[in-house]
Amino acid sequence: MNRLDASATIPQERFRAAMSRFCTGVVAVSAMVDDRPVGMTCQSFISLSLDPPLVAFAPARTSSSYPLLRRAGRFTISVLAEHQADVATALARKGGDKFASIGWHAGTSGAPVIDGCLAWIDCGLEAEHDAGDHVIVVARVHALRYADEGTPLTYFRGAFNSVGAA
Repeated sequence: MNRLDASATIPQERFRAAMSRFCTGVVAVSAMVDDRPVGMTCQSFISLSLDPPLVAFAPARTSSSYPLLRRAGRFTISVLAEHQADVATALARKGGDKFASIGWHAGTSGAPVIDGCLAWIDCGLEAEHDAGDHVIVVARVHALRYADEGTPLTYFRGAFNSVGAA
């Protein structure tokens, strides 16, 4: 097995290109802060533990939305469906009223649940871990609901896609 020299550097554009070959799902992470909805799009999301029920996501340190989500302490993760690329795009924007064109309703904690999503997971902040230019956020699941049908929105090679009929 070949080992890379520990001092070898990988150019960011090559790393990004290689990682774009890994297809991910797309989620919206949202909360209510000062009586208004806040949120962000995230592709770095995983189911982490069954006992206790934990999930994790990894926002960039430069995110202007994550500090608001952290402040709320309780948030909802909506698993986006294939027809929700516009929702993902709206929540990925910087500034402005990201929810102006998004249908949503309050979940069990009051955090926004995106209408038409495949599943929603109501969570509380459990832990944060440094991870380079991102933060790994571990969240405890308090409630959830899911649809029996639907196809997820995916992200592959820098674009939103669909996996087709499941």
